[in-house]
Amino acid sequence: MHLAGWLFADMLLVLALVSMGDRGDPLAVTATGPTPQASASSPKPTPTPTGPRSVERKPVKMDVTAAGADDAVVTQLRQKTRRYEGRTAAFVLTFGSAPETVAGQAYANEINKALKAARPDMFRGATTRDFWQNGPAGSAALEIYFFTS
Repeated sequence: MHLAGWLFADMLLVLALVSMGDRGDPLAVTATGPTPQASASSPKPTPTPTGPRSVERKPVKMDVTAAGADDAVVTQLRQKTRRYEGRTAAFVLTFGSAPETVAGQAYANEINKALKAARPDMFRGATTRDFWQNGPAGSAALEIYFFTS
């Protein structure tokens, strides 16, 4: 008898899911008349995208090995991101290499600052995250996720 409440709650959940699955998409546009036939001579209009931008699923991966002066890091980042000019980054995951966690995250933070100095238009408003990976100090692996075009 003590399981009757759980049985009732589970049955109510199943019935709610079945009733929601039976309905059509409320946001779908329905035509209220016959669909117009496209003639062979008229070109099809191309739809314009609406809604928010999306992020590409595959990241652009690159390694940065310039240790030392900040100018060398900025120069290397400019060279490595040149082919992606005109695009906007959504977020960047930076893995700084170092024997210790704190040092690796600090180096990743420096790389992320250098990204914004190297390409301010590309990384303006981009979310950056600093991570650590075990390895020799002075290198970093970046994963850049761009907005779709």
